[in-house]
Amino acid sequence: MNYRTLGRTGWKVSEISFGAWAIGGAWGGVDNQESLAALHAALDGGVNFFDTADVYGDGRSERLLARLKKERQEPFFIATKAGRRLKRQTPEGYNRANLTAFVERSLRNLEAEALDLLQLHCPPFEVYYMPEVFSILDDLVQAGKIRYYGVSVQKVEEALKAIEFPGVQTVQIIFNLFRQRPAELFFAEAQKRGVGILARVPLASGLLSGKFTRQSQFSKDDHRAFNRHGEAFDRGETFSGVDFETGLRAVEALKALVPKSATMAQLALRWILEFPAVTCAIPGAKRPAQVAENIGASDLPPLPGATLEIIRAIYDAEIKPLVHQYW
Repeated sequence: MNYRTLGRTGWKVSEISFGAWAIGGAWGGVDNQESLAALHAALDGGVNFFDTADVYGDGRSERLLARLKKERQEPFFIATKAGRRLKRQTPEGYNRANLTAFVERSLRNLEAEALDLLQLHCPPFEVYYMPEVFSILDDLVQAGKIRYYGVSVQKVEEALKAIEFPGVQTVQIIFNLFRQRPAELFFAEAQKRGVGILARVPLASGLLSGKFTRQSQFSKDDHRAFNRHGEAFDRGETFSGVDFETGLRAVEALKALVPKSATMAQLALRWILEFPAVTCAIPGAKRPAQVAENIGASDLPPLPGATLEIIRAIYDAEIKPLVHQYW
């Protein structure tokens, strides 16, 4: 496992980290023992950064990470998120009372004295124009409730606005073979300010694993079944906003580029690591075998220039017209 410095925190974090949405819920059935085994496998493989949220399984993934801390001796970092517990997503909801209550609840779930990293969880666009919200986060740092804070965003425009606030240490943004726009402007601006970048949804909800077919079925409690058109939350969160059939066609073209003894998922993760501005990719996993496959991407050599050119050509032809301008 290779490690990269997370913004101005000074933390050295694993370039392939662990996204805990899947072990919380909304990805089909989960088993706590299997989820815990996946977390242990991640630590065994050198992962030392775990990303979760208070709404993943209504705190289930946070509580699993608290259990992991009890069962293991080696230190690791936990990033969580706040804001999506609001019944209605309004800018006014991001007030001192609510944010403090969310932090206190996560502290209880994680059995921690302070949160390593708290991220606003894709708040309404207006929040990025409310300095008072970021002042509240500054006060929570001063009070010792959180060590650092950042944001998780939907759009590049939100990321660019967020990093104008000096306390923002990290930005979590969807970045993968199907969502390449962040690399055009945002990455350079984040680097100028020493902001860490967490590449979320790196496998486009599993599409980029290369394991799906037109016959693939998803359970009713899996967002890949109930949110394909944004019925429950932003449609860009599911398959990165790419039509399923289109995604399958693009993946078939990409499979020809997979290095020997590697997998499609590893190619997709290795591509993300080609960008020095990215601190880490945070693929999800529900089983130890998935963790092992994800971690293997860190051992792959850099991709050849010719491969990168073909990847860009596939994106430009198949994907860019559909998603580039939206996020």
